[in-house]
Amino acid sequence: MYFTYILYSEKCNRYYIGYASDVNSRLERHNAGKVTATRNCFPYQIKAKKEFQSELEARREELRLKKQKSRKYLEWLIAGNW
Repeated sequence: MYFTYILYSEKCNRYYIGYASDVNSRLERHNAGKVTATRNCFPYQIKAKKEFQSELEARREELRLKKQKSRKYLEWLIAGNW
């Protein structure tokens, strides 16, 4: 199983989209400052995640969300519409 996830940082008021097979260990890496893209804004919280059967599906969903470039759309998904 793989997941596409949305994280949120209160410190920077920023969302981050990613994918992983183990979301909790990935979140630990984000919050430990070991991920370059999120290093300056931790701590992050998981706001939403969606499960996929394959890594390819999860990666495609991650890219689809990133292409949206819409904070309102992410917040709509987080509200339970994903």
